Amino acid sequence: MKKLFYNARIHTPEDPGHAPSGSAQKNIRQYPKGALLVHNGVISQIGNEEELRKEIVRNETIIDQEIDCSGRCLIPGFVDPHTHMCFARRREEEFARRLGGASYLEILEKGGGILSSVRSVQEATDRELIDNTVSHALSALSYGTTTVEMKSGYGLDADQELRMLAVISQVAKTTPLTVVPTFMGAHAIPQEDKENPDRFVDRVVREMLPQVASQGIARFCDVFCEQGVFSIEQSRRVLAAAREHGLGLKIHADEVHDLGGAGLAAEMEATSAEHLLAAGEENLRQMAAKGVIGVILPATAYSLKKPYAPVRKMIEMDVPVALATDCNPGSSYTESMPFIFGLAVMNMDMDVEEALTAATLNAAYAIGEERRSGSLDAGKNADFLLLDGATPAILAYHAGVPSVQAVYKLGERVV
Repeated sequence: MKKLFYNARIHTPEDPGHAPSGSAQKNIRQYPKGALLVHNGVISQIGNEEELRKEIVRNETIIDQEIDCSGRCLIPGFVDPHTHMCFARRREEEFARRLGGASYLEILEKGGGILSSVRSVQEATDRELIDNTVSHALSALSYGTTTVEMKSGYGLDADQELRMLAVISQVAKTTPLTVVPTFMGAHAIPQEDKENPDRFVDRVVREMLPQVASQGIARFCDVFCEQGVFSIEQSRRVLAAAREHGLGLKIHADEVHDLGGAGLAAEMEATSAEHLLAAGEENLRQMAAKGVIGVILPATAYSLKKPYAPVRKMIEMDVPVALATDCNPGSSYTESMPFIFGLAVMNMDMDVEEALTAATLNAAYAIGEERRSGSLDAGKNADFLLLDGATPAILAYHAGVPSVQAVYKLGERVV
């Protein structure tokens, strides 16, 4: 099946073969009156509509369907490279407690936060967990996310972590989204190991990781490197063991304190370091030198009323920047990448072009999906959005209003 999408204002990041950094994050290819030729769900050609039509005639290509985009802006589907959307219950009451002055770590220390979500996952049936996760995934799809990463981490034992990964795998089979599963057994320290966290790290390394690797679902391993959670040395142990089992490496780094997680990400040559609200300059330089992608989560800073990550500094240092929702029941309950785009442009001083690259191409590189998604290039999946505007700026300009008018996955309209 060959489809021609025409009369579109196409905006797509330039893919140089690696995650763009520095000024290259602004490199956006534009076709004011562009067209996209899609063959069996994959982009075969992209370019100026008049030239593309001439080539179609010259090659005697038979088009099965033509779709008029009505002059709307056409961009790649969003890639959300950091979510915790596999959970059982919301934590709305904790949000109210934070508004009353309680800190995120204070709530965690009292058995709330992640530990509260662990209890609710343990209590939920498989059907409840699947339905809740599918609901979040479809909501994300409606806002334009076509590829999403999902982490486990509300299990904290081998059986529950494997169960969560199985649920995430099921979401990939029952929704149109491309889903990338990440194992995050080291998300918090269980109450029974609070006085001896190394004992829990031993279980992650010796029990959970071998079973996760044997299951063959997870593509990455993440660890929460933070004061009061996992130390630099404990995080290094988890990541080193994950590498031995063939998993890609990610790290929740320096969200609250400058513990040095960004530097550890560089040392371990992780694919990405995520959060980075408190990351120091020297560690950011080390990330830049190793090409570690900084996955920035502005909705978390928004929800926690914290200063945003130093994105302008990171871009000046040549750290490749990606954007994500961090969708979770506690510190960032949103599935909307347009909301993230707006926060990045309005509150973090990112250019529209930088934000577009961060929410698509660099996000794809952050989860190993750059060959299939993130930009509109021949050979990549025909995952794209039509916006209610002439440029991607509409996502920040028309604040709080859905600007995504249509979502296409593999060339099929799914929203």
